[in-house]
Amino acid sequence: MSVDDSSSISPVAERSHLLLANQLCFSLHSTSLMMTKVYKPLLQALHLTYPQYLAMLVLWEEDGLTVSDLSARLLTDPGSMTPLLKRLEVEGLIRRTRSRDDERVVRLLLTDAGKALRQKAENIPACILAACGIAQQKLEALQGELLTLRSQLQASLTPPDQ
Repeated sequence: MSVDDSSSISPVAERSHLLLANQLCFSLHSTSLMMTKVYKPLLQALHLTYPQYLAMLVLWEEDGLTVSDLSARLLTDPGSMTPLLKRLEVEGLIRRTRSRDDERVVRLLLTDAGKALRQKAENIPACILAACGIAQQKLEALQGELLTLRSQLQASLTPPDQ
């Protein structure tokens, strides 16, 4: 179609790529919001927020990480982790200890209560799977596609000469 033919297209069709319903970012964002709403009552029973739960998941996988390691795993800024980690420490779930070699390095250690909380969280993945109403294999395939998308987006942020 040439530029002159644009008068035959309706203004809405011409801008359909700008409709909210056609935005991948909004589909991802709104799905994320719904997912956290489903998690909320499950996590309230554990006295955790969703970001705290994510931090605990990482620490249940590998106790003793540094704040930098944890923030890298969660794709967040290390500075934004401090208030979250302070709350987990006040709740008695973790201990923060400074490295003897470098005081800037803070290690995160699960307490006995933090380790015990893992057992209470065991049913959460099954509850989420049930709420999704999709077969586990399809969810795993979707997760794989989302991880690929995330990697592509991350790569697009890195200048080509690096």
